[in-house]
Amino acid sequence: MTSRLPATLAGLLLALPTGLAAIGQPHVRGDVTAPPLPPLLLVRGAETPIRLESAQIEAELSGGLAHTAIELVFRNPNRRALEGELQFPLRDGQQIDGFALDIDGKLRPAVPVPKDKGRAVFEQIERRGADPALLERTAGNQFKLRIYPIPAQGTRRVRLELREALRRDGGRWRFELPLAFAADAGRFDLRLRSAEPPRAEGLSGDARIDKAQGGYRLSLARAPAGGALALSVPAAAKPRTYVQDYAGERYFLAEVPLPGAAAPRPLPAAVGLLWDSSASGRKRDHASELALLDRYFRRAGNVEVSLIRLRDRAEAPRAFRVANGDWSALRRELDGTVYDGASAAGGWTPRADIGEYLLFSDGLFNFGAEGFPKLAAGQRLYALNSAGANADAVRLGALAQGAGGRLVSWQRAGELDRVAAELLEEGPRLLGIDALGAEQVFAAAPFAQDGMLRIVGRLRDGRAELSLRLRDGAGARSERIAVDAGSAPSAFPARLWANQAIAALEAEPELNRAAIARLGQRFGVVTGETSLIVLDSLADYVRYDIAPPDGQDEFLRLKAAQAGERDSVRKASLDRVAGLYARRIEWWQRDWPKGALPPPPKPVVVATGGQPIRRRAQREAYAPGEVADAAATLPDAPIAAAPPPPAPAPAEPLAEMRRADDIDAIAVGGDEARKTAADGAGARRASIALQPWQPDSPYARRLRAAPAGQVYRLYLDERDSHAASTAFYLDVADVLEEKGEHALALRVLSNLAELDLENRHILRVLGYRLLQANEPALALPVFERVLALAEEEPQSFRDLGLAYAAAGQYQRAVDNLYEVAQRDWDARFPGIEEIALAELNAIAAAHPAQTDLSRVDPRLRRNLPLGLRAVLSWDSDNSDMDLWVTDPNGEKCYYSHKLTYQGGRITDDFTGGYGPEEFSLRAPKPGKYKVEANFFGDRQQLVTGATTLQLWLSTGFGGAGQVDRKVTLRLKNARETVLVGEFEVK
Repeated sequence: MTSRLPATLAGLLLALPTGLAAIGQPHVRGDVTAPPLPPLLLVRGAETPIRLESAQIEAELSGGLAHTAIELVFRNPNRRALEGELQFPLRDGQQIDGFALDIDGKLRPAVPVPKDKGRAVFEQIERRGADPALLERTAGNQFKLRIYPIPAQGTRRVRLELREALRRDGGRWRFELPLAFAADAGRFDLRLRSAEPPRAEGLSGDARIDKAQGGYRLSLARAPAGGALALSVPAAAKPRTYVQDYAGERYFLAEVPLPGAAAPRPLPAAVGLLWDSSASGRKRDHASELALLDRYFRRAGNVEVSLIRLRDRAEAPRAFRVANGDWSALRRELDGTVYDGASAAGGWTPRADIGEYLLFSDGLFNFGAEGFPKLAAGQRLYALNSAGANADAVRLGALAQGAGGRLVSWQRAGELDRVAAELLEEGPRLLGIDALGAEQVFAAAPFAQDGMLRIVGRLRDGRAELSLRLRDGAGARSERIAVDAGSAPSAFPARLWANQAIAALEAEPELNRAAIARLGQRFGVVTGETSLIVLDSLADYVRYDIAPPDGQDEFLRLKAAQAGERDSVRKASLDRVAGLYARRIEWWQRDWPKGALPPPPKPVVVATGGQPIRRRAQREAYAPGEVADAAATLPDAPIAAAPPPPAPAPAEPLAEMRRADDIDAIAVGGDEARKTAADGAGARRASIALQPWQPDSPYARRLRAAPAGQVYRLYLDERDSHAASTAFYLDVADVLEEKGEHALALRVLSNLAELDLENRHILRVLGYRLLQANEPALALPVFERVLALAEEEPQSFRDLGLAYAAAGQYQRAVDNLYEVAQRDWDARFPGIEEIALAELNAIAAAHPAQTDLSRVDPRLRRNLPLGLRAVLSWDSDNSDMDLWVTDPNGEKCYYSHKLTYQGGRITDDFTGGYGPEEFSLRAPKPGKYKVEANFFGDRQQLVTGATTLQLWLSTGFGGAGQVDRKVTLRLKNARETVLVGEFEVK
């Protein structure tokens, strides 16, 4: 979000206590391309802001661990129900322990669910007006909680639970709780329990500390004036162990104080500097990063430095020589860095002579298919993170520890002494663990964090012994720790173990997605693959196959009854699709008249309730099963009401066919053009002429008027005025491409990946544009990400299938397109199966040796070549765009006139978003065919500030002479119509 919310987003801004919004954030420049994600409850369309009616907080400290429960009650003073979205960061060491939503006055706990399924279920139930809530991780250590509904002039209660590992400070555990969010709460209550006496800082006389059973209790009746609670408790000087029984297994946690001498570590003669220069890099604290490098190079003295900037593509290495600690030339180079584009982890090769790499990054790698390169044995990686909760610290830590280094993170410039010590000194280090009576043992880090080592594992026997092999400045040593069933019980070990197991997989999250998802679901840990959800009724848990928090017996009984229906539903769905395709085949086989349009029939008078109603007769040129020389004349059918919400996405032209992106008209002639009607192209010559379209914004005019060498500089000048605008990056990329600056066009375009890592609509637009730029290798991981986010939308499979075709992976293209045909989709996606099957068969016909259709239903295996084809799709959900094609007879084919006299045919009308809509004509008569796009209307705030349309026009579709043209344009206003282009048949 930018610093000012749009007028339509009247919300309650909350500095949620889980984040660091209230204390010591580093200075960050405000001109950030990827908008920051501040903690807030965002409520769209609220005329009056939602109020925080009450805040109740309970916290418990146990050793070096803390559990905090925050219960919030929101009041909606508006006259309609609203959805609330709470965004918040977590600190390092914090984890979500659960949340609950009030259903019928009682808090119902959330249950784990795969992330893509959770989002799909939430949106489906929300459309029904029921009561779901969804908690998911977005980017880095950022989380989002969606609640629906917050009832009109009513309240909604939500409870969020957190667990965290505390930091040691001078022999005491330190606990910090930002409370500025509750300053205006109608009611406030905080209660904290601890086994040891707490020492509070800066609290007024409102705070009470009393002895309680088994320890101490601190109470607060109003939020402290400083906006935060800070206290500490004594830390044990000896190792402590805890155990927990969870799902039939016993897990343990050992906290081991690790004093020891620290010594300066030797620095290499050659170092690699990986400098994340992507747009999100503007959020980092560059001043403290440079101050840290100054200390590093002063210690190193003389060193060779290889600088690699990481953006959408890694830049070529640049060599610098640091002599006697003087790194001024390198510093000037870093000071001049332009932070722009997406973040790719790969695309560079480690040099064998470099001893260690320093990675300055937030770890949010979001572009390209290549992973982080593997370093050679003996090469170390240190990851330096100044981005706080905006970083993926788990991934950075996994990468660094996997290469013998460590993650060094900081929030404030005042931490520089600690940070420099962690980077430049070798303190006590864990070399290995030998375990007797325990298995799957993990250490949170091989380094002592604040003088403490935390080890988790699973007990095999009633007693286990851990043998720790350690090294510090004084040399190597060992230490033994005993764990048994008599250790203190705790609610922490199982989930801490799961978190460490997941962290070990996070270095390559795409490769380990399934394993991460399994662990997240089993232990209820919110990860990049697992969310937490609350549903309204047991019927919803059964319908979506999600285990409820209680009522298991009834759930299993209902689930067993439902299982028998699924196979029959799938078969019925495939039969329905086969029927659709059979009607397409029947239409394709028919000989349609190619003469002049006959006179229109007389108006039809239909009597309704005794009153005649005059309606325009529609010339419906095709009736299934009827064979005639002329079209059957049928009256108009009433236009159906728009079906419920959304539907996803467009398609890319088939790359395996001949491309013609750089010419204005294409003639299809020669032998291919003179095929028989059975081959679909007829004996005509056809060409495509596109209507040029350019954005008319002031910045676009300014960039188009500039010489090619100045466009990028002018873009940087304009960028901060349009930082959150998707359309801005699309327009600038187009101008750069027109002026021959392909690499810079890709860099600017890749910013879409930085704007919102979880927004499938924006990612789809990015994928389409990458295909238009003839970069299918870059588009594929984008569409794979979209599929992971929205598997319930058929467009996700279709887009990925067409991207595979563009990349020359034809079998994968066929497999994904067949998923569109064989799955049972929501009624919001009418007829998309037919379009996907036409594309599947065209790809298979063009590449028979590279495709296998044996798993495709025989009823669906038939290529149907076309003389003319046009496909319209768009990027905004809940929007209704229409494709219009007017033939040489002046007859317009569109949603309410689906078949023309000469056999032009359009597929079902998409009224809820994305499309596609397809116009097909097997054997066109001579003349011009006008192609238009109409913006009928929308029911949502648009992703790009306008709706972006993609149109693909083809001649000879499905034949060897297929030619494709594509155009992208935007429409802002309902009822707006634009001419896209023309087919001309001779």
